[in-house]
Amino acid sequence: MRVLLVEDDQPIADSLRRGLVRYGYEVTWVRTGAEALAAEPADMVLLDLGLPDVDGLDVCRELRARGDVPIIVISARADEVDRVVGLEIGADDYVSKPFGVREVIARMRAVARRARPAAAEPVAPESHAGGRLVIDRRARRVHVDGAELALSPKEYDLLAFLADAPGAALTREQIMEAVWDAHWFGPTKTLDVHIGALRRKLGDAAVVETVRGVGFRLVVAG
Repeated sequence: MRVLLVEDDQPIADSLRRGLVRYGYEVTWVRTGAEALAAEPADMVLLDLGLPDVDGLDVCRELRARGDVPIIVISARADEVDRVVGLEIGADDYVSKPFGVREVIARMRAVARRARPAAAEPVAPESHAGGRLVIDRRARRVHVDGAELALSPKEYDLLAFLADAPGAALTREQIMEAVWDAHWFGPTKTLDVHIGALRRKLGDAAVVETVRGVGFRLVVAG
């Protein structure tokens, strides 16, 4: 799915873009309303209202006049009036800042299901992390030697993220942003707790190694 991200705040745009790319979306990022209206057609638009050149509501109105592309407003304007106006002029959903990447993706999937049920989201294929470890992303199930592991939702998300790049050293910050929230400001001790639980459950089928001073990497047994 091709996503047009209209956001003038670079840190927010960078964080959101990284999250979307990890989930298989193709992202075009623009900073202004003029660039948004001149951009190539996309499958979905994420639109900030506080743009430097024009009001995002005007951009939303113009995009809706041109076609039925799904539009999700992402804005610091949390007042009910702004939400109602945004929805009334054509937005399909409204997300108030601050938000988490996972929340935005969940809303995108919901909007896409309503707009195009057959193309709701990128298809996550079954991922064979190794001979003994199998991660079924569609069913959110993990098997070791044919037996299903009882994982909590966060344990599954953590393992699936590590398994995206087996053998690669991933920083604590990368993991926290991907598995918890791009705007997580709490202690990272919760990551260590979940790593410990995963190690116990995986046994010797896969090892979550500590990379000192960096983070963790997943090493899958052959």
